[in-house]
Amino acid sequence: MRNLSVWHEAQVIGIQNITPTVREIHLQPAAMESAQPGSHINVKVMIDDRPDHRSYSVVRQLDNGGLVIAVKQLPDSRGGSRYMWTLEPGARVSVTPAACDFELSYGAPEYLLIAGGIGITPIFAMARALASRGEKVRMLYAARSREELAYAEELRALLDDSVQLFTDADGTHMDIAAEIENLHPKGELYICGPLGLMEAVRGQWRAQGREPAGLHYETFGSSGRHPSGPFTVKVPRLGLEVNVPKDRSILDVLTEAGVEVLSDCRRGECGLCAMDVTSINGEIDHRDVFFSEEQHSENKQLCTCVSRLVSGSIAVDPAWKGDPELRK
Repeated sequence: MRNLSVWHEAQVIGIQNITPTVREIHLQPAAMESAQPGSHINVKVMIDDRPDHRSYSVVRQLDNGGLVIAVKQLPDSRGGSRYMWTLEPGARVSVTPAACDFELSYGAPEYLLIAGGIGITPIFAMARALASRGEKVRMLYAARSREELAYAEELRALLDDSVQLFTDADGTHMDIAAEIENLHPKGELYICGPLGLMEAVRGQWRAQGREPAGLHYETFGSSGRHPSGPFTVKVPRLGLEVNVPKDRSILDVLTEAGVEVLSDCRRGECGLCAMDVTSINGEIDHRDVFFSEEQHSENKQLCTCVSRLVSGSIAVDPAWKGDPELRK
């Protein structure tokens, strides 16, 4: 599990808008540290006057030891991006040391990098590292419009014709099946992006009989098939019923109510916060990558950090079977 007890102060030393909705924030931590490609830091944020934290990938490291993260302003987010966009140079924030759950391994005969939207942040760092080592690498990068293709010019300079750009506005789309088929049999694929893209890549990887160890991915945990809306969660064993607003997670609301819930990644990857579903009055929008598509269709469990109900109510049974004193 991540160690969220180790925090130190960092200062905002620069701000740069790189697209209309993506802002680079340059941070100078109190202590020098190293951040490998795929690393992230946690940042303490304030959401509706409540303390919380959010994870952001490290785009690159500055010569003076500073770290650069990029934050996309999301109108339907739970509030982390709104807070981060209020920061100005000179502001001080609490951050954790850089950690890596999305590690880039070297020495493969070929690499295929795929990024969707703000998923470009760790993938850009990987592209820079691989290009600097002269590795054989191809990259696919999709966004809604050309103006939202962050780091496009830098990628062209790094990879030349080996980077392909796709946008919804231009009506261009990745041929995922063909790209995986063209990848060296021992090649590795790294992807970060929205859930639909992630599932398409994972499905094609399995369909082509590729080794699971060659596929590496990271999500940004909040994308789903339906817009976020409010719904009700019941925990019959505890006699509890709570309302989940559109900008908060089941995990957050149940934890605030006093329910003991283990959690770690908060991106739907580790499965630690998963709960059994005992009844549903509505449709579950599964937003995790921990459970398989078959398990999603069964609706027997859900990851409470990211998955939601489209509307209505859901009854769950937490894994923790203690008898907590619920907060009033």
